[in-house]
Amino acid sequence: MAARAVKTPSSPPDVELALSDLHDARERTLALVAGLSDDELERVHSPIMSPLAWDLAHIAAYEDLWLSHRHGGRELLRGELARLYDAFETPRAIRGEIEALDAPRTRAYMDEVRERSCEVLASRGLGDGVVFEMVLRHELQHTETMRQTMAIAGLLGAGEPSLAPMDGREGWLELPAGSFHMGAHEDDFAYDNERPRHRVELPAFRIGRAPISNATWLTFAEGGGYERREWWSDEGWSWKEEHDITHHALVAAGHPEAPVCHVSWFEADAFSRAHQARLPTEAEWERAATWEQGPAHLGEVWEWTASHFRGYPGFRAFPYREYSEVFFGERYRVLRGGSWATHPRVATRTFRNWDLPIRRQIFAGLRLARSL
Repeated sequence: MAARAVKTPSSPPDVELALSDLHDARERTLALVAGLSDDELERVHSPIMSPLAWDLAHIAAYEDLWLSHRHGGRELLRGELARLYDAFETPRAIRGEIEALDAPRTRAYMDEVRERSCEVLASRGLGDGVVFEMVLRHELQHTETMRQTMAIAGLLGAGEPSLAPMDGREGWLELPAGSFHMGAHEDDFAYDNERPRHRVELPAFRIGRAPISNATWLTFAEGGGYERREWWSDEGWSWKEEHDITHHALVAAGHPEAPVCHVSWFEADAFSRAHQARLPTEAEWERAATWEQGPAHLGEVWEWTASHFRGYPGFRAFPYREYSEVFFGERYRVLRGGSWATHPRVATRTFRNWDLPIRRQIFAGLRLARSL
């Protein structure tokens, strides 16, 4: 599956850089799956995850929709595939049952879409750059989702996950009461849920300087963490009992001083209660992350917060409701920071990730907070 880029001498520098960034992202995607067989690409590895070939075709369909069709004004390359590879029209539960493209045809589709995208950018430019950046980051985000699938299936490459022992700052960071501006700056690319930037007033609090380690989590587990009813919410306890949940196998297999990973929100909440602490709100997390002497080890695991996923005051959906707004409410909890698998272009201090509190496939851990 070759990633091709169109370069013309007349293309302005911003287009040349954009084409290079697209090429680099595609090379990362292809390298991720290079060692997998067609069967491994097409198979359903988990009922909560897509076949890897579906993810690849979805990346291409999204790119064709936004770069060639919406930005370039062209007809869709394969209009009949639009519904098939739309995340809302074709939910994960049925993606292994549909008449999807096989691996060879997926590779060809990705190549054809990319050739059109490069032609459009070379001829029409970037415009304000929003659509281009959205498409680029979409692919970068999906390579992390694919790594989650590969982790479940035991298909990750050598050296992954790359969670190293933590060193440096320990203990607590104390932040005084005060206000700060939360959300993305207007001159930065951001998703709609990161805006509008607004002032938030917070009381004094402390937050852990580092995420919780595997060793600390195992102490919790071995000390009755999954048996002590008083540490669990009603909903969390019901989920744990129904599915016979205990600590993830990789917690014991990982380095004791590496950050704990594959922790659900329910587990993170119970751990916090067991330590007379709580999860930070996402406002507290963002203030700490932007503090002059902020917490260490950001970007190693996603970090659960106490916050439900909601729009900021004055939120406006852009460029489509299905990116954020349809997920607002009580069902989803916010994660912050990024993981070892998150591309740095995505893992900004204002980026908001979210998932259901039962999910453990995410490369997620936690750090604690306490009120002062």
